[in-house]
Amino acid sequence: MNGAGTRADSDVDVALLAGTFGDLLHRAGVATTPERSGRFADIIGLVAPATTAELYWGARLAFVIDRRDVEMFDSVFAQVFRGLVDIADVVRNPDAPGTNPTTGGDASAPAMAPPATDGDRRKPGISSPGSATDDEDLDDDRVDDDDGNEHLLAAAAAREVMSTISFGACTPDELQHLGRLIARLTVVPPTRPGRRTSRHRHRGDVDWRSTLRRARRTGGDPTRPIHRRRVRRPRRIVLIADVSGSMEAYGRAYLYLLHGAVRAVRAEAFVFATRLTRLTRQLAAQDPALALATAMAAAPDWSGGTRIGEALADFNDRWGRRGVARGAVVVIVSDGWEAGDVAVLAREMERLSRLAHHIVWVNPRRQSPSFQPSTGGMAAALPFVDTFVSGHSLAGLDEVLAAIRHA
Repeated sequence: MNGAGTRADSDVDVALLAGTFGDLLHRAGVATTPERSGRFADIIGLVAPATTAELYWGARLAFVIDRRDVEMFDSVFAQVFRGLVDIADVVRNPDAPGTNPTTGGDASAPAMAPPATDGDRRKPGISSPGSATDDEDLDDDRVDDDDGNEHLLAAAAAREVMSTISFGACTPDELQHLGRLIARLTVVPPTRPGRRTSRHRHRGDVDWRSTLRRARRTGGDPTRPIHRRRVRRPRRIVLIADVSGSMEAYGRAYLYLLHGAVRAVRAEAFVFATRLTRLTRQLAAQDPALALATAMAAAPDWSGGTRIGEALADFNDRWGRRGVARGAVVVIVSDGWEAGDVAVLAREMERLSRLAHHIVWVNPRRQSPSFQPSTGGMAAALPFVDTFVSGHSLAGLDEVLAAIRHA
């Protein structure tokens, strides 16, 4: 492999590379096994990655199975394959101290090799013992790595800036870019006790029937009780977004979240302006552009007036009481401007609160310091809302996802 890219060459011991990288991940606290190192070696042989990005996704596919390990994996990968650590030096020093993931700063990274001089510097991160590099190639590699790091830093800085911009203030291009970021967010539903039970070694109630049946093997003495506990099931998530004229920009942004939730956790998706439209089937398409275009075409009242009460009445009558909302986490995205009868909204929110497990109301106007829930619709709905958040930006969506997760 060369320093700029990751194309396989004959002078690289792929097995050594995969095994050493897996050992570094293990020291850093990532749960790895020799089998995953072998899988990484197979990926290198089959794909022959030509860029660092291709190598990254191949390694992540092979080693990471828990979302909580991604941050530590990224740190170790960056230090190894971005030129901060030389695997050859680590191999020569097997007694190097392991890492401590609980400490901050450099302590969370693999042991650093002493800096090499210009005369004996090896290719960054992927050299094999005894291999030599040519100075001209090294210069090209450093330039490529610097350019890559600059692009990564620029992308990270742009995302940081974009995360605080309100959806209502975004241009169409910015909204499209934010949509791609929103599509990567993960919706994690809360769990509930299921009807079924499963065996557990220590937790749960004692299953006397199974315990006594097993006791026949030990002469009738129940030496080891068998426990059973209820299986946890994810709660259904229902998302109802306001796409009226006052919420058009936010409605477009939240369509990306609805699409991701439908695809990931089989959520139920609805939009409303003057009437309610179910978009679960349209948003189930794999292609985001096609799904969003089909969904917007299916809602003829897009950017129309706002009748929240009538839309919720339709939802409660047709879907809510038939099981869609029963025990579910219901997320309503609306600014609360009601053109219809406020008494209808209050009545339907009360009905919905008796069906749903938890109601989250997302109002982008809440982020304003001068916001007061004094409008008729918002004031009528708030007594039946469990969690009230703004969700006006990409950063605000974290509050929405947290509210769903902890419902």
